This record gives sequence, structure tokens and C-alpha cells, in this order.
Amino acid sequence: MTSPAPSHPLDTLWQAPTIIWALVAGEGVSIILALAPGISQDRWVYFGLTSILVQWVLLLSLAMLYLVRRPLVRLKPQSVAYVALCVLLLSTWLVGSLTWLLLRDLWTLERDDWQSLFLRLTGMALAMGLLGLAAFQNHWRARQLAVQAKQAQLEALQARIRPHFLFNTLNTGAALVHRKPEEVERLLLDLADLFRAALAGPRDISLEDELALARRYLEIEQLRFGERLQVDWQLPREIPAVTVPALSIQPLVENAIRHGIERRPDGGQIEIAVTTTPDTVIVRIINPLAPTGGHNPGHHVGLNASQVRIEALTGGRGSVITQQEGKRFIATVRLPVSPG
Repeated sequence: MTSPAPSHPLDTLWQAPTIIWALVAGEGVSIILALAPGISQDRWVYFGLTSILVQWVLLLSLAMLYLVRRPLVRLKPQSVAYVALCVLLLSTWLVGSLTWLLLRDLWTLERDDWQSLFLRLTGMALAMGLLGLAAFQNHWRARQLAVQAKQAQLEALQARIRPHFLFNTLNTGAALVHRKPEEVERLLLDLADLFRAALAGPRDISLEDELALARRYLEIEQLRFGERLQVDWQLPREIPAVTVPALSIQPLVENAIRHGIERRPDGGQIEIAVTTTPDTVIVRIINPLAPTGGHNPGHHVGLNASQVRIEALTGGRGSVITQQEGKRFIATVRLPVSPG
């Protein structure tokens, strides 16, 4: 699985790969400074000194940004980048000044050499900060464009889902007008809930609300299939407080109807089970296979849409997996307990 996408630009700074690469880059800067012309001292000693300075500058900058992370969350990403640049320069001056005060007697550097080193570190920090600022702005713009493209893709997928289940429910209502007119009011109320969820656009809702939408859909289909459709709900006393994209589980239930119950002359039973682990909430939708023994894949519109939207919401930590187990078809939704 991929790691969750950071919700704020600074979140990447606290990840181990970022810290490691920062330290490696610091050593590269130290090597450049040690190999620069005009060094009158032993270059190994100079390298050791600059390595200490650069590493302490980097670690102090990360620590300062971490301490003020809460106020920075309220700033725009571009403003955060400028603040990070100022913090880098401030850390450079603080570390340089403290090093000169505490270690000037241990290294045989002349006063002019200390000033030259200090100016070089400042110039290097400013140059790297400006390059990092430009790179960050390009990266953030690309990321925003990617998010917009993903949102457009999700909206297109949801637009394909809407007529899919609304067409079926309208057909059911038309049939009930003649067969069971007393049930039409109940169907219309359930249909109104589904319309409201479908027309609200892509959004995130609680798992409990999403299961309620699936229950509305199944109530409509039970009016259509009668005794051919049996539903077994296996839910805990309290539904876990996790978030899912609206209409991400309901299409999986609809697939179970279309490719399982609808194709069996005697119908069958759909099982919807919710279980939890310390880190994951698992939702399983189980339906019997058609008499031929194969599961009609259809166009996978509902399955693909659910998978893409859940992975997008959870930063890749959530998933939708399908499998055939004997004469049953199982769709398993895994949701992380903690948000990305």
C-alpha cells in the first residue's frame, strides 16, 4: 500500500525519508564547502566543522517548524514556504553564532576564516532555500492540478453510477404501482433518500449513513423481489466512526443484486457484515453466484468507482477487493480507523 498523502505541506517534513534525505543533502553541502577554493585550513577539519554546522542547521530548522506547526496550519502553502525559508536562515545564524562562541578555541581558524565560513553558510542556505521554494511552488501547483483531475474523475464515475441505480428503482416503482400500490409511499421515501445522496455530488459521510443508504436500496429491492431476496445484516452494536465517500458501498450491494440474486430463479441471501480490528474496519458484501457458477462481471462501474473513491479518500490505505469463494462472491471493503 502507498502511504497516505499529506494533508498539509509540512506533514512531509516529519516523515523518515525526508529527514534522511535532508541529512544526506547536508553532507553534500559540507563536501562542496570543504572542496571550495580559498581554504587555508586542513580540508578534513574544515569538512568536519561544516558538517556539524550544516546538520545542526537542518535539525534545528526541522525542530522549529515542528514546534510552530499548529499556527502554520492556518497559513496558505505558499506562505508556509516563505516561513520555512526564514526559519532556515534564522537557524543558520543561530548555529553559526553558537559554534563560534563555544568552539572557536578548539579549531584553529582565524577570525576572517570564521566570517568567511559564516557568510558561505548564509549564502548556501539562502540559495538552497530559494531553489527549494521554487521547487515547492511547482510541486504544489502540480499536486493541486492532480487533485482537481482526480476530483473530476470521481465526479465522472459518480455520474455513471447515478442513472445505474436510479433507473432500477424507478422501474421497481412503476411495477409496484400495479402490484402493491400500498407500498409505493415507502418506496418513494426510500427513493428520495437515494436521490438526495446521488444528487448531492461527491462528498464524505459516516459509515453509518452509508449503510443506511444501502439499507434504503435493499428495502426497495425487497419490494421488487419479495421472498426471493433475503438480507442478513451482521453489524456491531455501534457502527465504527469512520468516513467513506457517499454511495461507495451501496453500488457494491447493487452489484450483489444484479449479478447474484437477479440471475437466480429462486433468489438468495445477501450478507452485509461489519467487523473491526484495532487499525481497520472491514465491510463484507456476500452474495450467491448465478446457477452457471460464474459471476457476470458486467461493466464494473460500481466496483471501480467504489475502489477509486475509497483509495482517494484514505490515501491508498483503504481498498475494495473482490473474490469468489465456493459458490459465493465476496466484496471486501477495508477502511483505516485513523484518518490519513
